[in-house]
Amino acid sequence: MNDDRFITEQGQEAQVAAIIAPDIHALGFRLVRVRLSQMNGLTLQIMAERPDGSMSVSDCEAVSNAISPILDVEDPINAAYHLEVSSPGIDRPLVRRSDFDLWAGHVAKLETSQMVNDASGRGRKRFKGRIIKVDGEGVLFHREDAASDEEREFTLTFNDIADAKLVLSDDLIREALRRDKALRKANGIEDDEETTPDN
Repeated sequence: MNDDRFITEQGQEAQVAAIIAPDIHALGFRLVRVRLSQMNGLTLQIMAERPDGSMSVSDCEAVSNAISPILDVEDPINAAYHLEVSSPGIDRPLVRRSDFDLWAGHVAKLETSQMVNDASGRGRKRFKGRIIKVDGEGVLFHREDAASDEEREFTLTFNDIADAKLVLSDDLIREALRRDKALRKANGIEDDEETTPDN
């Protein structure tokens, strides 16, 4: 099954993603997101992870060391910037179909590229709800933000979703820590090696 990102960048961020994605992949990681922000002047944030979802501090350093010289040569940003490589964090962006599968049962905020009408005929672009499952070419979720005359269960097609992110909750934190511990054990990583902070 194709598990490429279906939520991708635009403009300058897309140029950066196209430059660095092959090298990140060659190192055994997956690109999650590229974002330029005005933090600390100008910051280029690269989120990446291993295919199993893990990402340690040393992994971040390895990715940073690999892509820094490539960005220096290609020079896609015509200004001084700070490079930051991090894990996706607990309240991570959801950019692949497998992300929705993996985090089913948890609450996400989703934004569509255009107005989407539900059965009541009401259109909206922002949704919040608990992911139930990946359903064909979309995701079925139980809406927490539905009005009394709106459907509680709603499917958004992947083509309509422009942005998606998990919502931080106690349940999500517990599950993320449980998965991280299991991955560390499976990979033989010592418990005292910290992952990067959440973003």
